[in-house]
Amino acid sequence: MKTKLACLGLLALGTTFATAQTATQGVSKNEIVIGTIQDLSGPLAGYGKQIRNGMQLRVEEANEQGGINGRRIRLLVEDSGYEPKKAVLAAQKLVSQDGIFAMVGHLGTAQNMAAMPVQFEKNVINFFPVTAAREMYEPLHRLKYSNAATYYDQMRIAAPRLMKDRNLKKACVIYQDDDFGLEVMRGAEAGLKTLNMEFAEKTSYKRGATDFSSQIAKMKAAGCELVVLGTIIRETVGTIGEARRSGFSPLFVGSSAVYTDLIPKLGGKPMDGLFATMTAAHPYLDAAEQPVRFWANKYKTRFSEDPSVFSVYGYGNMDAFLRVAMKTGPALSTDSFVKTMDGMTFTRDMFGTAELSFSPTRHLGNAFSRLSQIQDGRWKVVSDYVAFSGLKPVLQKDGKWKVESEFFKD
Repeated sequence: MKTKLACLGLLALGTTFATAQTATQGVSKNEIVIGTIQDLSGPLAGYGKQIRNGMQLRVEEANEQGGINGRRIRLLVEDSGYEPKKAVLAAQKLVSQDGIFAMVGHLGTAQNMAAMPVQFEKNVINFFPVTAAREMYEPLHRLKYSNAATYYDQMRIAAPRLMKDRNLKKACVIYQDDDFGLEVMRGAEAGLKTLNMEFAEKTSYKRGATDFSSQIAKMKAAGCELVVLGTIIRETVGTIGEARRSGFSPLFVGSSAVYTDLIPKLGGKPMDGLFATMTAAHPYLDAAEQPVRFWANKYKTRFSEDPSVFSVYGYGNMDAFLRVAMKTGPALSTDSFVKTMDGMTFTRDMFGTAELSFSPTRHLGNAFSRLSQIQDGRWKVVSDYVAFSGLKPVLQKDGKWKVESEFFKD
């Protein structure tokens, strides 16, 4: 009898141990805990708050509809102040203290790079960070998933498209002297090579610069007809404003870093004509598309402010995560989520976001973007997902994108 009881005790202990071993952090019978890190107090606090609001709106919608496979979603938000060190501390809290299942929509390149090792040590997925850096999916890692066409790929496509379509002969570039600016410059440089062209002038500036007169003078003297902008918000306004004042009127094209309603708001009429690469469209309250108009007004009612494209990023990234979790089913774990994600395709949404496709060897869903232009103070989409300059994007068997010489339109 004693032997039988001892065996039963060992069996119960073994069952308890097995359950503990197979339990997934952040997933309980009734809840899925998700974390995000945003800039809520630093230089990009406006963006961070909009991303947070977009995520929160989608979570509220999901919970109102009964959650995901019977589990409610709980979103935890931490502030990085846009500082990598604070991002590490925030990640440690979310991962170790709060026990999140996944990190969704974390804002910032350096911040993500600092936080990811903390997450991966605890088997926590980094899902659709809000940055277009290649490090968000390279090198391949089972817990890294990105949906943003890189700055390099954006400009590799946009620069030759505009040169060919407008029959231009000379291109210049002005770029921020850091990793971001170099990515923009190198991408455009690679794109121009497909047309057997080079930059007529390259000029850079240090982060924080406010005077761009010498850079504009160089590009004007070179007779540049297209200027590629490796700039962000203030520098974009400063560069174009200086060009207009000096009578220099080339075409300007920037990456998705300049696709924000702050550019026309801060720069005014001189910003008209600026092109930018983008995917999701800015959600104006009077948008022609009824679903977008309805969503934008719903957002404003909830948060008492107009949405921006960063609100869309937050909403869309959370929506994608919830779709994967729903498709994975009740037996949600990191392994089962990854298995589902590695065969996942997302069709275009109401904001026009590109179709995304993932596989075990491809954790960047999309490598292409489209063009928008500021017209009368508002962004207007002026192209679809065209491989610019007649270049066709083709997905190879090795999971990498290759560009072939053939007109293509999605």
